[in-house]
Amino acid sequence: MQKRVTSQDVADRAGVSRTTVSFVLNDVKRFSIRPETRAKVHQAAQELGYVPNASARALASDQAKAIGLIITRNPRYISSDPFLSQIIAGLIDVTKADNLSLLIELVEVGQQARVYQDLTKSKHIDGMILMTPRFDDAGLKAIEEYGIPAVLMGHVPGSKLYAVDVDNVASAKMAVDHLIANGHSQIACITNAPSPYSSAYERLQGYRQALKEAGLPYSDQLVRHADFDPESGYTQMQDLLASRQTFTAVFVASDNVALGAIQAIHAAGLTIPGDISVVGFDNLPFSAYTNPPLTTVDMPSNEIARESCHLLMRLMKGDAPESHMIKLPTELVTRASVRALKA
Repeated sequence: MQKRVTSQDVADRAGVSRTTVSFVLNDVKRFSIRPETRAKVHQAAQELGYVPNASARALASDQAKAIGLIITRNPRYISSDPFLSQIIAGLIDVTKADNLSLLIELVEVGQQARVYQDLTKSKHIDGMILMTPRFDDAGLKAIEEYGIPAVLMGHVPGSKLYAVDVDNVASAKMAVDHLIANGHSQIACITNAPSPYSSAYERLQGYRQALKEAGLPYSDQLVRHADFDPESGYTQMQDLLASRQTFTAVFVASDNVALGAIQAIHAAGLTIPGDISVVGFDNLPFSAYTNPPLTTVDMPSNEIARESCHLLMRLMKGDAPESHMIKLPTELVTRASVRALKA
């Protein structure tokens, strides 16, 4: 087996130190190295067929050539929500084209500030994208103070960090308006997540706004809070049905949660949309194949991921845009899960 060529071999051939080889081949600008020395190093490397590895480049350039996707969720979320796979696919499209690595970090609630600081100090990443941020994330202020490039996928009012999102309030209102337009006046709501998550709060606000503008009363008794996954949707729909509250339709602020809610409706011996109409949010790939196919808000997940990554790379290069917020459009995809009530 042929011996692997090392930087020491190049240094010996060029008659310089290993440090000089590292600085020359990784094009480090912060040290002045004579042109003739650079030429000798490049000639030696070419003659020996030496290529510096990724770790060496990172150490020499003081860059990790990696970005972090930070998710404040339970680890089981990784396997239970297809929305995440769409986000990761969009990020990989961009990072691969720019020769960046993607580090995924799941963070427990309350540990965000420590994790952000550790990632920054250890230089494992050059920037971070924070997915579905929370109002109570004390680490967001810390990120602003550290000065590490960061983008929120979602947003938190008052934060100075750059963000890419949709208009959750208007999008949720659009979903509920569709139910109202089909004659429904008793409409329940199951959120996508607990209320500290900004997306959950805003989608609930959209639900409330639609009711208010239609002159319909809001009742806490018709609202339940899920936790991103189908299991929580199933449990919350069971609770709604057991409450004996009267409703002919439900807005579920996540297709993944709606998957469980739909199953709970069927398990109770009820039909969709005969007994209960359902509208979701996200337009995940399986939504066209539920029983019946789900009417839902189309969330441009791949575009959100790509825009977040492009924005982060601009910040990493010191090219900060004037606007701190990018908002992408949504649309309602109508299928068979909603029926029109007779006047």
